[in-house]
Amino acid sequence: MVTSTRAERVSAAFVKIADTLVDDYDVLDLLHTLVEESIGILNATAAGLLLVDQYGELQVLASTSEESQLVEVLQREAGAGPCVEAFQTGKVVTVDDIVDLGDRWPDFKQAALSQGFHSVHAIPMRLRGRTIGALNLFSVNAGALSSEDAAIGQALADVATISILQERAVREAGVINDQLQRALTSRILIEQAKGVVAQLSNVDMHESFTRIRNHARQNHLTLHDTATLIVDRSLSL
Repeated sequence: MVTSTRAERVSAAFVKIADTLVDDYDVLDLLHTLVEESIGILNATAAGLLLVDQYGELQVLASTSEESQLVEVLQREAGAGPCVEAFQTGKVVTVDDIVDLGDRWPDFKQAALSQGFHSVHAIPMRLRGRTIGALNLFSVNAGALSSEDAAIGQALADVATISILQERAVREAGVINDQLQRALTSRILIEQAKGVVAQLSNVDMHESFTRIRNHARQNHLTLHDTATLIVDRSLSL
């Protein structure tokens, strides 16, 4: 069924995110669903998401394109940028026109413009004063998100945050950090698997990830387990 109104699209997005929240759900699948749904509803060009690891460092865990992932990595390594500030302050950070940043965040500015992005909207992932990361929405066009889009983006981020910090994780000491660390470890493994599939199948990295994710879902496997099979050459896509 093709949704015909904005309200239906937003509702469908929340249902899709909630559908990932089964027992022992795959955190990475949840986060990729979040960034994918965000660009579809909010008319962004690309999206990337960073979460803080057990050492207090921001790590890239989901991205809709290799370009947005590159910018995310650069701003994390530089320790400065809209997403970093959103995480540190717990507040939304909007850059209507990256060209007008001047000397602020020079590394981020150069990297973003080099990939064709001209505006960015960073949304903190927070719950009750605790911020665990931030969602970045990139656009090739200059201009701010409307107040309605900003509210929807925050709501999507809030749902994902609540899911990660759900009651069973809060009850058990250390579970949250362990969960995020496992997600980071899985991310590294998935990057390796993407490289294997891209090389053997002569496809780009985006198509590689799509094949890995589809196989995982069709065979009721986690992304981590699927990537493991690919890296040790037990599975070929």
